[in-house]
Amino acid sequence: MIPVAEFKQFAEHQPNFKVLKPWWDVLAEYLTVAMLMIGVFGCTLQVTQDKIICLPSHGPRENLSEAPCRQLLLQGVSEHVGDLQELSGLRNNLDLQQYSFINQLCYETALHWYAKYFPYLVVIHTLNFMVCTSFWFKFPGTSSKIEHFISILGKCFDSPWTTRALSEVSGENHKDPAAAGRATVTMAAAAAGPGKAGEGEKEKMLAEPEKVVTEPPAVTLLDKKEGEQAKALFEKVKKFRMHVEEGDILYTMYIRQTVLKVCKFLAILVYNLVYVGKISFLVACTVDTSEVTGYASFCCSHTKAHLFSKLAFCYICFVCVYGIICFYTLFWLFHRPLKEYSFRSVREETGMGDIPDVKNDFAFMLHLIDQYDSLYSKRFAVFLSEVSESRLKQLNLNHEWTTEKLRQKLQRNACGRLELALCMLPGLPDTVFELSEVEALRLEAICDVTFPPGLSQLVHLQEISLLHSPARLPFSSQIFLRDHLKVIRVKCEELREVPLWVFGLRSLEELHLEGVFPPELARAATLESLRELKQLKVLSLRSNAGKVPASVTDVASHLQRLSLHNDGARLLALNSLKKLAVLRELELVACGLERIPHAVFSLSALQELDLKDNHLRSIEEILSFQHCRKLVTLRLWHNQIAYVPEHVRKLRGLEQLYLSHNKLETLPTQLGMCSGLRLLDISHNGLHSLPAELGLLQNLQHLAVSYNALELLPDELFFCRKLRTLLLGYNNLSQLSPQVGALGALSRLELKGNRLEALPEELGNCGGLKKSGLLVEDTLYEGLPAEVRDRMEVERSQGGAGCGRGLPDAITLESLLLSSREGAK
Repeated sequence: MIPVAEFKQFAEHQPNFKVLKPWWDVLAEYLTVAMLMIGVFGCTLQVTQDKIICLPSHGPRENLSEAPCRQLLLQGVSEHVGDLQELSGLRNNLDLQQYSFINQLCYETALHWYAKYFPYLVVIHTLNFMVCTSFWFKFPGTSSKIEHFISILGKCFDSPWTTRALSEVSGENHKDPAAAGRATVTMAAAAAGPGKAGEGEKEKMLAEPEKVVTEPPAVTLLDKKEGEQAKALFEKVKKFRMHVEEGDILYTMYIRQTVLKVCKFLAILVYNLVYVGKISFLVACTVDTSEVTGYASFCCSHTKAHLFSKLAFCYICFVCVYGIICFYTLFWLFHRPLKEYSFRSVREETGMGDIPDVKNDFAFMLHLIDQYDSLYSKRFAVFLSEVSESRLKQLNLNHEWTTEKLRQKLQRNACGRLELALCMLPGLPDTVFELSEVEALRLEAICDVTFPPGLSQLVHLQEISLLHSPARLPFSSQIFLRDHLKVIRVKCEELREVPLWVFGLRSLEELHLEGVFPPELARAATLESLRELKQLKVLSLRSNAGKVPASVTDVASHLQRLSLHNDGARLLALNSLKKLAVLRELELVACGLERIPHAVFSLSALQELDLKDNHLRSIEEILSFQHCRKLVTLRLWHNQIAYVPEHVRKLRGLEQLYLSHNKLETLPTQLGMCSGLRLLDISHNGLHSLPAELGLLQNLQHLAVSYNALELLPDELFFCRKLRTLLLGYNNLSQLSPQVGALGALSRLELKGNRLEALPEELGNCGGLKKSGLLVEDTLYEGLPAEVRDRMEVERSQGGAGCGRGLPDAITLESLLLSSREGAK
């Protein structure tokens, strides 16, 4: 047996299909119900009361071919009632059983099949009409789409987000219809992306005066569960639209079933009109039963003929109305463009200007829904709007990221600014703009970033980092950032994705861009004009540029630091660097350089030069650096330099020299004539010895020679009394000279990875050396005298926390940590 629960479930889901039944289908259903009632009523009468009553003819037995009741059939019953009464008075000598036999026999043989089976035919035809009407609801190729659509439609109709979105829009339109229209255009352009807005719209937006846009009042509160359900609905609608818009099977199936109903209607109407006259009250019956009854001709009366005749004419009328409805359906199907559906009226009414038009089966179902109730399509359109979806995401974000939660993420960045870092969020919470103390905002991998007018509440904001986070900026926020923002960092896949508003920030001091140029622009790399950046002092570009961007010359008069990181791509045409008259720091990292660019020697104000990770083999051009009289830092690390020329002695004003990660085997003695040198990094080379002339570097404070092949240190090295950092790790040293005790300022000494057997007791004379600053194997440290170890540990507990202060970042990070890691390996 079928459980009652299944009937209940069927009864609950069945009425949902009514939204896809236009008025003509509903009227057709009522007609089929009426026709079915006619058939059932006729069947009931035929089963219970329908019968035929026959009387024998008085003609002779041999005249079997003479039809009885002929005159009655020709002239009517009323004219021969007297004759019938006269005939019925004859004695026939038939008993009751014989009359019953004749009645049944004549009913089966003489009564026309239409009069006999008319009620059953009505039931069968009506059931066919019903099946044709509901066939596409059950057909496997269409039922799944219809059920899925009706399920989504019902959830969209009842969703609290639908009511909230429509109420908010209605409130905005009620306040200012013109402003709502402009906001619609702005939201649609924002949803389309920065590339689709166009320069014309940008200029128009900049030209119009700014108006204060207030947030609409919250009509309904949406809890987290309802917000997640609405978010899931947006995803379902997107997938369903993508799937349904590809085909037109629903439209085709509906046309086919309508055409089938028309064909059935024509066939049923024709044969009913032909045979309806066969329903007669008097029926002539001629059967050869003379051997049994003695009669062969009978005159019979069909008791329900008059009622069946009226039911037949009534049924034909219903069929005609049904046929008119079918023809109207065909007219509607072919007269209107049902494969396209426009939400133009909904867009005008709701103010959501980004609701897209749909086509194919999606459009056809929406046309059917409009015949039922246009409110369904209006509420469903809310989930087709990207603006509505972004509002929902924003609401969910605000629920999840409260002000208290965001305040816990605040911390100081490398520049000392109070920074809020957000990563991989679906959007930017509005609660961010309630943290007025934020000085730096770091957004990473956030797909949809739209800065609202509330950005102006961050009065202390000075730095923004957009890492793979494309951002849209309204005019009011652009004015705020133009006056307040000092640093901006943008990282994207291609530099064409850099927002245009970045190049209009007049107060900007630092601009950091990272991304590649598209293939068609790789050789002639250009950026947007930097002419508006009047205060720009630092420009950092990490890309694959073929030459220095021409726009750099727009800020040549005030640019102080330029960093070009080319990720190994060769950088050519560096002559434009000569125009950077006030440039103090220049970084050309991984630019594929084989020589030091001659344009660098024209930079008279240059103080620091970094040529890291290039292909430098020779640095003979180093002599030309004497024209850069202010040069104090030269970084030539991570190259392939095999020797240092003797005229390095000309660089007497040089204070920091980085030559690590090269292929040096010897150092020139003239290096000792660089009297101003305070830092020398020659680690990660192939040096076997150090020149004694290094002892002439009386200002030397930091020396890194780790990861070489040194076997012995010259005693003259310990004449550098100001030496504070000495990194000797991972060499071949077998002993350390006792003269190391003369380095009273030494605070960090690395000796790991050598072949030392013992440490000299004179290490105790290095007053600034603590245990934390001595990097050596534990066994060697334990071999020191106890009083030396105690002195290091006691001094460490008193003031050892200050060890290593003043150590340059480059030495600490590149040499010390790297040496420790590789030594551990």
